[in-house]
This record gives sequence, structure tokens and C-alpha cells, in this order.
Amino acid sequence: MPLGLRQNMKQGEWEAQMEIRKFRPYGTVSALTLGGGGLGQIWGATTREEAVATVRLAVEQGITHFDLAPMYGKGESEMVIGEAFQGMDKTGLRFTTKHRLGHVPPEAVYDKLNASLTRSLQTMGIDHADLFLLHSQLIEDGYTLPQFNDLRDRLTTPISYFFDAVIPAFERLQQEGKIGGWGFGLGQQSALEKAIAHEKPPSAVQCVVNPLNSPGAIGYVTGTLDSRAVLDACRKHDVPALAIRAVQAGALTSAMDRDLPEDDADRQDFDRAAGFRALAAQWGQTPARLAHRYALSIDDIGSVILGVKNREELTECLAAAADPKLTPDEICDVESSCLGQ
Repeated sequence: MPLGLRQNMKQGEWEAQMEIRKFRPYGTVSALTLGGGGLGQIWGATTREEAVATVRLAVEQGITHFDLAPMYGKGESEMVIGEAFQGMDKTGLRFTTKHRLGHVPPEAVYDKLNASLTRSLQTMGIDHADLFLLHSQLIEDGYTLPQFNDLRDRLTTPISYFFDAVIPAFERLQQEGKIGGWGFGLGQQSALEKAIAHEKPPSAVQCVVNPLNSPGAIGYVTGTLDSRAVLDACRKHDVPALAIRAVQAGALTSAMDRDLPEDDADRQDFDRAAGFRALAAQWGQTPARLAHRYALSIDDIGSVILGVKNREELTECLAAAADPKLTPDEICDVESSCLGQ
């Protein structure tokens, strides 16, 4: 659907206009971003038809940014985007994709990134990515993972290798007009902080932002990641940030949408969030709505990336975006509700 038609459509209770925020890589971005995890069916069951309808509703309601990756459902999220926008005007929309590079020979880095990017662009039906992110996690050189260390070369990227081989490849893709900017997300805290402070800083960083201050199961690189400290590093070095894991993989919702063993990190976070759910009930909101409202209220966030899988979940996030931002005291109350559980 051409963006120019949005103003002529009869809309629901969120006609109150999506907040548009400053975000240096694009100039501006919608306060909410539609992420690919739910669309790729990794956060519970949905259908291609429902995912496509969710994308179209997002555009109707003013969302301008879509965050995808080949890993989300083995390309499913990017296929959803391709179908949702087939033959439609995408002017004004922005697209992010990613690649889990790991640690391949340095001379193969550009080819690996370029091949993945080319497939993603073809699948989505776009000619360039506005952001291209490293999907493997950054670690210090020689760091031993507390779990999955036998997969370290597939799951992680050493920091010196990132500086010497990955950044030049990203820059080449920029020069070729294939990407607008580049960045990364999770990893070992000290490595992330070094990359944020580097002389060639990223265009943007995806930071975990939730009241639990937890990346959950995807924090397997280290059990001590302080996500708020990573966001503080972005602030200090003027690096734009995007919020991820607002509901922490379902831990900050009313009920998990998938079966998990008791020792699963996401399941443990759900148990830790009992006080948060009680506070949400006291305030007359669903936990998911309050969790998104929390993320939207944190200073210096360009956009909050959603993991929704259907229109019902998206509608709840749109409601959160229409709510007043939490006050500093309310933010403290929300964070305190997650302590001591």
C-alpha cells in the first residue's frame, strides 16, 4: 500500500498518529518497528496469511521500519515482507536485515555478507537494506563461552576480527549502495562497549530494553550482560539505539506462548516477572502493554522492535504507543517490581 494512501484510510483508535522519532541513520523512524521473529513463526504459531495481514496493518497504523533476518523462520519473515509489499510503493519505508557470520576466513567475509544480503534483498523485493546488522554475537578474542563453546566459531565473532575484517566489508557494501548503514546487537559486554567506542562506530546498535534487564536465552555468551550499561555506552558515544526484547521472549506477558523446560532462561525470567504482572494488573494494563510502554518511555531509543506474530498482538503494542509515557517514578516502580522474585 502506498504510504500516501494512509492518510485517506479510516483508522481505529490509534489514528492518534504514530510517534515519529529522530533516528540518525534514517533521519526519522516510527516509535515502533515491526520485527521479524513473530512473522517468522519463532514466537509461537501463526500463518503466512496472518503475518502478511499484520505487516499491512503495521503500515496502515504508521509503522515505517521493518527488522528482518534470514534466521527468523529460515527466511520466512523476509518472504512475508516480499508478499506483503509485492507490487506496492515502499517509499518512506525502511528495512533492516542481518547475517550470522561467525568467524570465517577474513578473505571470505565480504563474499559471505554480500551473498546473504543479496538473497535477503531478492526475497523482500527491495534494492538495498537501510541497515545491515551482524547477527553473530561479539566476543573478546580467545573468550570461552560458558555454553555452546563447541559452536563458538559459528555463533560469535571476535572483536579484533570484527574491526579488521567485518567493518571493511560493511564499508564496501555501503560504497556499493547495497546498504545504508551497519551495526550489531548482542554479545559479551566488554566487546560490545569496545565496538561502540571504536573510531569507526556503528550506524546503530540493537540494545535489550526491558524491566528485567535480561536478554534471556539469547544471552548465552555470558550470564552477566548488563543491557542498561550497553545502552549507556551508546548514549556516551552518541550511537543510535534500537530496543529489542521488550517483552523478553514472552517472559513479560500474561502467559508464555510455547512450552519451555523449567531451566530455560526465558521460562525463569517469566517466573521472575510475577511481581511485574501483579503491578500491571494493579495499573489496569496487560503485562505486554505495560512492557512495551516501559520500552517506549526509555530515553534515547530510536524505535522499539516488536516480536508480534498477529494483528491482535500488534494492536496491543499500538495501544501501548498511544499511552502516555511512564514518568521516572513509574519507571522505577516497574523496574522494582522485577526484583526479588
